[in-house]
Amino acid sequence: MSFTLVTSKHRLRAICRLHRIQGHMMSSHVEPEVLMEKVGRAGVITMNRPKVLNALSLTMIRSIYPQLKKWESDSDTDLVIIKGAGGKAFCAGGDIRAITEAGKVGDPLSQVFFREEYILNNAIGTCKKPFIAFIDGITMGGGVGLSVHGRFRVATERTVFAMPETAIGLFPDVGGGYFLPRLQGKLGLFLALTGFRLKGRDVHRAGIATHFVESNKMSNLEKELVDLRSPSADNIARVLDSFHSESSLDCDKPFVLEQQMADIDRLFDATSVEGVVRNLKADGSQFAKKQAETLSKMSPTSMKMTFKQLQLGATLSLQDVLRMEYRLSQACMRGCDFYEGVRAVLVDKDQTPKWKPATLEEVTDASVDEWFTSLGDKDLAL
Repeated sequence: MSFTLVTSKHRLRAICRLHRIQGHMMSSHVEPEVLMEKVGRAGVITMNRPKVLNALSLTMIRSIYPQLKKWESDSDTDLVIIKGAGGKAFCAGGDIRAITEAGKVGDPLSQVFFREEYILNNAIGTCKKPFIAFIDGITMGGGVGLSVHGRFRVATERTVFAMPETAIGLFPDVGGGYFLPRLQGKLGLFLALTGFRLKGRDVHRAGIATHFVESNKMSNLEKELVDLRSPSADNIARVLDSFHSESSLDCDKPFVLEQQMADIDRLFDATSVEGVVRNLKADGSQFAKKQAETLSKMSPTSMKMTFKQLQLGATLSLQDVLRMEYRLSQACMRGCDFYEGVRAVLVDKDQTPKWKPATLEEVTDASVDEWFTSLGDKDLAL
């Protein structure tokens, strides 16, 4: 059988899968994927796909963005709350499978999704009304983009935060290049390269959440916020501070990385990913060995992309970071590691991706630079 015929069959199968996914996205939800509610002077957004951990779809993005802009300019709305249904997740990430199938066949969804997602991330980051994200449960990838740029982020003991993209041939996008390098020391680079999971109160201690509130108090918190007669950033902050101070769960436990912060700052202080790996291997401690082992499983391309993304993002505005990340997203769609990572981690689940190139040394500086170059009239416009 000729290579052309095999390729055509693969493309045909991918197109069929994409149509099934898109059909499923359109037809399987009797309830809306996002619930929009006006309660008092508050706009309340509830992501409503609990069976898939509130994974973010294009339909959801296209529902949230115009409503957020409407509430922002509406004189009867003084604050916006965003939360997830189901109790397990705020939002576990973007609808990766749909994007993967689209990218394989050159479907425009692989451009449109990232473009509209990043425009929404920017709208959250620039929202003139106080924006409060209840990050109760799993908050990863796309869910981070829906929360971390807002004025207030409330974690609970059920929160699990991570940016695990280097494991699937992607990079910590949705503005990761903006907020990660602004965390303490080298913590952001550590989280970005390793995909390390922070849980509960540690999400607040790391500086990602602004408050920690026990999950059984979240409904009372929401009621107090929506009952505020003339909500302002100051009296919203007072309500959040009050609930935070009354939440004593795990307050005696130290930050999970407290003993390692000095090591993270030292070991991840390098001018390249290769430098980080050399530091880890030379150190010899159990912690360093564990991180070296973790990085050995990640996409070399993703790690180099991520390293430069955070390096540049440290001095850029959120808008310039999102423009840069849109270029990187499209580089990933053109490459092969994203599709291989999704296959190995999410589809076949064999956890043995075959990265191309397979080593850091094979990822050239020229290829890295190319990913960051302008897309001309296809660049992200904000």
